[in-house]
Amino acid sequence: MSDQVDPREERRSEKPGGSGAGDLAASPFRVDRDRIVASPFFARLGGVTQVVSASGSGLLHNRLTHSLKVAQVARAIAERLCTDFTPLLDKLGGCDPDVVEAAGLAHDLGHPPFGHLGEQVLDRLSRHRFGLPDGFEGNAQSLRIVTTTDIGGPSAVGLDLTAAVRGAMLKYPWTRLTHPDPHPRHMATPPRGASEPPDEPGTGSGKFSVYVTELDDMAQARAPFAGLAPWQQTVEASVMDLADDIAYAIHDLEDFHRIGVLQHAPVAAELGHWLDNALALAAQSDATLAAHARRPGYSLEQLRRRLHRRDAWVVDDDAFVAAVARVRAELVDGLLDRPFDGSVEAEQAVARFSSVWTVRLVDGMTVVMDPPTRSGHVLLAPAQWHEVQVLKFVHRRFVLLRPDLALHQRGQATLVTSLVEALAQWLTDRYETNRLPRRLQDLVELAEGEYHALARTDMSTLVGALGEPPRGEHGIRELARGRAVIDFVSSLTDSQAASLLDALTGRSSQPWSDAFVL
Repeated sequence: MSDQVDPREERRSEKPGGSGAGDLAASPFRVDRDRIVASPFFARLGGVTQVVSASGSGLLHNRLTHSLKVAQVARAIAERLCTDFTPLLDKLGGCDPDVVEAAGLAHDLGHPPFGHLGEQVLDRLSRHRFGLPDGFEGNAQSLRIVTTTDIGGPSAVGLDLTAAVRGAMLKYPWTRLTHPDPHPRHMATPPRGASEPPDEPGTGSGKFSVYVTELDDMAQARAPFAGLAPWQQTVEASVMDLADDIAYAIHDLEDFHRIGVLQHAPVAAELGHWLDNALALAAQSDATLAAHARRPGYSLEQLRRRLHRRDAWVVDDDAFVAAVARVRAELVDGLLDRPFDGSVEAEQAVARFSSVWTVRLVDGMTVVMDPPTRSGHVLLAPAQWHEVQVLKFVHRRFVLLRPDLALHQRGQATLVTSLVEALAQWLTDRYETNRLPRRLQDLVELAEGEYHALARTDMSTLVGALGEPPRGEHGIRELARGRAVIDFVSSLTDSQAASLLDALTGRSSQPWSDAFVL
């Protein structure tokens, strides 16, 4: 019998396929799942919201419930694909339900306080305040946690997950600026997420899953998948990515319906007006649509045009019309026509909506050997793909863009900015060196070691926001302090961030303490 172990099971610090003394599961991928669930970074997600803080808006969903739903959907997709596409999946590197479930649980570990709003603020501060070449990205932070900053693995450096699970977490398997070379943002048709933000040219990819400090982890995680292009997701990453889209498109809408944020009238007007006037709206200029975007139907027409520009490989006007009609029938007329009142009937309507849509989307999955650049090997059938785009549009247009949420988020952005500045000042106060939070001290030492190692091997990766490498020991120390502050703040819950700022600014009369961060 061969002793050879599946390279997908390889870990950084243990024998391939091995488990630590505290691991209960026999399967290496189940061990990964258990380590993720036991992590304090995972438990913390219960206090991190996706849109706005629950304390400020009463919204029900958070990053923990979202991650559980993504893991559930990802496993369902994998189990279905393994029934119908096993030979092709094996050629592409495999698709294990335990792997995609673990990746679904871990994919949002790096999301900072206040969700995407916090992510944007920390990215801006990382690049412009601290000159960090990578900035901040929630996906890259998730990989950094499981490989570096968590201490739950046997070696107390990361969780020491298998290559397959780490590979499945890489939705965007590139760094912001440098790797792989040539960088995918320079491709004629860049992969989804690889393009530079149009309002920030020259800043690198808008989405990425790896910081330069974790390049070796990415290389080792991707080694069993040598047949894939450097910028392509593994099959398991593709499954997790689609599960994330489904959870975002369906389950978040449920929560906003429950609390009355998603209203029947405006959604019905938008979809209905577009369906009744599609030809007339198609004849309008882009400038006219932009000028009247708040009128019913105009924003949906803008979406149709964006899809044509961005995803010509799949977009089809007939399929788009059918998708809008289906969403109007099943979401607007089938769910939103009656306000949620907590009754059994209302709960059943929500459950029915979620079940019907989840089954429909999971059943629409297929696997292809040579996918378009903007898709993974696992992709939705055209009809379901268009439906997901319309569902996500409803979420963005009628929830994320609400002025009352913008007001709340501006306050949160100020909070995060003030907290980062206060911690950065504390780090440079030579009279307070011995009284810094121990966790923050540890993170400075960790980052300093990482940046010293990079400086010895490839100084170009440390070129900061101004296009200059760090200047000697002092420059590396400054980068390390910046990364440590960002690591520290991004590991807080919403309420921890607010409480810590209150303590640092003298607004709290109680000593602020939390074992996880201090």
